Amino acid sequence: MSARLGLLDLGHRAYAETLELQRTLCRRRLAGELDRDLLLLVEHEPVITLGRATRATSLPLAPAELERRRVAVVEVERGGDVTYHGPGQLVGYPILQLREHREDLHWYLRQLEAALIGALAELGIAAGRKPGLTGVWTGGRKIASIGIHVKQWVTFHGFALNVTTDLRGFDLIVPCGIRDVVMTSVAAELGASAGASAALWERTRAGVVGAFATAFGYEGVEAMAEPVALGERAPRHSATAISP
Repeated sequence: MSARLGLLDLGHRAYAETLELQRTLCRRRLAGELDRDLLLLVEHEPVITLGRATRATSLPLAPAELERRRVAVVEVERGGDVTYHGPGQLVGYPILQLREHREDLHWYLRQLEAALIGALAELGIAAGRKPGLTGVWTGGRKIASIGIHVKQWVTFHGFALNVTTDLRGFDLIVPCGIRDVVMTSVAAELGASAGASAALWERTRAGVVGAFATAFGYEGVEAMAEPVALGERAPRHSATAISP
């Protein structure tokens, strides 16, 4: 496996643009043009994505009505049902070559869950799995969703962890096709102890990066500039080593 994980922090980025970036990076990893796994972290404006298992009943409102409300609707190749992304949600897109880890999709999903559970534990939130369902839960409420796609054992799509998300966005859909599911966030679970939003975001982000590196066995994490990952001319001092 790659000894170090490359980290691309994309900040706020449109969903469609990020999706094309994932596909490009997946092709580069598959072709051997990328010498390491990557984790993309991003925050999206309101968007609803429809996975391959989406049922009509999971989208009560017509796409035209959602778009009238300035919520984009995008059909994607990931597994799973419908989900919502919006501000305050930490979205992670791992570009991993599973042949360097384990050629086992169930193992991969459980490791993603383990990373998120570990990150939440550092924040003081006891979280876990729910039998028969993918994702991460706390006190019967869902705090993180997972949906992946794998092409010749290279992964893309990934996970979404609600940090300071306005949970009313999930009222537009039946999240992951699970009726009566209650969504929650890091801020909602911590309540008054959550502190300022910016500080909570940084604590959560750091916890996720560290727990992800631990779950997948990387020796370290290196922040990368996007041009480097795309094989373009690298600006000076474009990579910075950080602790896992």
